[in-house]
Amino acid sequence: MSDPFGLKPSIRTVDDYPVCGIQFRDITGLLETPDAFATACKEMTALSRAFAPTAVVAIDSRGFVFAGPIARDLAVPLVLARKPEKLPNPTYRKSFDLEYGSASLEIQKNTPVSAKDKVVVVDDLIATGGTAVACAELLSEHFAVLRANILIVSLIDLPTLGGSQIIHERGFNVASLMTYP
Repeated sequence: MSDPFGLKPSIRTVDDYPVCGIQFRDITGLLETPDAFATACKEMTALSRAFAPTAVVAIDSRGFVFAGPIARDLAVPLVLARKPEKLPNPTYRKSFDLEYGSASLEIQKNTPVSAKDKVVVVDDLIATGGTAVACAELLSEHFAVLRANILIVSLIDLPTLGGSQIIHERGFNVASLMTYP
């Protein structure tokens, strides 16, 4: 169990949520602990800064929590990847499968991202990789961002579920602060 920044004591594991057989990593304890939250934001920003991004994309909804401070600290635009029908302008949509169902993400067509950009995609956790890959593919397919110019940053990686491997296989970069077996 990798935890180089000592954040795991702030994260609870909830068995059988949201469905039977899933071990949910509940980050609300981390958010309620100012020092842990500050450390997580600082270290996720450091991972992002090393990539030299020109934009940050936040995945709905827990990605918003970390992406806002990262974009602010790096002084780059913050783009929202939202659940369907939450954005006011025309959108591009990507559907994907999760370990316990399916979902979709949307990004507004008027988003100021293009082929010249390097983008960090932020979420709280990588499990099967479906959400992160869908977001990265939206950027690649509709905004012409090169796959090598997309970094997916998360607080937690669950490598036994294979998401990080899938992200790498699809040609995207990935980094996280901690792993759980």
